[in-house]
Amino acid sequence: MGFNDGLGMASSYYAATANPWREQPALEGEREADLVVVGGGCTGLSAALHAAQAGLSVVVLEGGKVGWGASGRNGGQIIPGLRKGAAELARLHGVERARALLDLAFEARDLVVRLIEETRIACDLKTTGHLLGAAKARDMAWMEAEAECLATVMNYPYVDLLSVDGVREEVATAYHGGLLDRRGGHMHPLNYTLGLAEAALAAGAVIHERSEVTGLATAGGVRVRTPAGAVRARHAVLAGDALLQGLCPRVNQRIMPVANYIAATAPLPDPAALIPHDVAVSDSRFVVNYYRLSADGRLLFGGGERYNPEPPRDMAAFVRGHMEAVFPQVRGVPIDHAWGGLVSVTQTRLPHVGRQGEVLFAHGYSGLGVVLSTLAGKLLVEEILGKHERFDLFAALEPPPFPGGVALRGPLHVLGMLWYALRDRL
Repeated sequence: MGFNDGLGMASSYYAATANPWREQPALEGEREADLVVVGGGCTGLSAALHAAQAGLSVVVLEGGKVGWGASGRNGGQIIPGLRKGAAELARLHGVERARALLDLAFEARDLVVRLIEETRIACDLKTTGHLLGAAKARDMAWMEAEAECLATVMNYPYVDLLSVDGVREEVATAYHGGLLDRRGGHMHPLNYTLGLAEAALAAGAVIHERSEVTGLATAGGVRVRTPAGAVRARHAVLAGDALLQGLCPRVNQRIMPVANYIAATAPLPDPAALIPHDVAVSDSRFVVNYYRLSADGRLLFGGGERYNPEPPRDMAAFVRGHMEAVFPQVRGVPIDHAWGGLVSVTQTRLPHVGRQGEVLFAHGYSGLGVVLSTLAGKLLVEEILGKHERFDLFAALEPPPFPGGVALRGPLHVLGMLWYALRDRL
């Protein structure tokens, strides 16, 4: 497992505004538990919380700091659903199965909101909606069909199709229209992750930070090794997403680590001039721009594509060009924070959830991990407890391995991304 500390998390807006957190000690010596969780992000912490609440003994091993992976670095956008839309899911999997999948995905949003309320996580939660802006005029045809399918086929009447003028009432930039999901929103993802960790600790789970997993054995139960200790358990959950390396080839072959970068401006004099109703916004480009306001009135903007695994020399400058193309009115506004991180995508852009013996895993949320990860952790625990139906629904979607295996997935993915990026520009 590698930990992308070099991508600026320490200087991020999220780290600068994080809630107090008492660092947990590294693992030393041998421990036993019902469940060992590898990864201290939302998937692993949700699994730990739900397992501990069910009476299982749980040990979480985090190689770096809790929340410093994708869970605490991301855009913080609450986007109900899956990366594939309702109409496409119905075409690929049939209406009944598509409805079951989307019902679970919509439940993920409610689960996150409920956990925030019940455990009183201070994470700047806003249930103000999510806007998907139409970057091209032809996007409006499929957006109209999507809104109709959601309302009439999927029993989800919360998405409005907006005209050009309707979008202008939500965001001060040019789109050809858009979809507004009134059950979307945004939050401070690092504080949410830290809140999940506190809830897991309160439920009885044990967390060890700075405990990088160096080996996994499955003969006669599960044994997970770190440089200074080991945990023997009945079950293991692998929840390292793009930072999980080598422990499970079945996982590594099916996810592609992708770097993204976010910048936070200085507080704006009139943030409502950009986003009047405080919705979270993303667009329909293949290489997505996504942005929102922070609780203290900053613009948090992620965008642009980068195919080199090395971060840009100046992350703020890298993001600024894309930000100012969307909002020329912020040209010259200081950027106080810039950071990046690795997330994972799958070929199908649907999550990779599954098990191999007593080792369970969930990864590859493809940009929608803010809420899907918490649901996935809960589903893994349901499977451990013998409640298979909901887990099986997602496990049946296992994506194919990337062509060429781990060695060639990067170059081939870059070629594909370059093609789609060219389409965006044209």
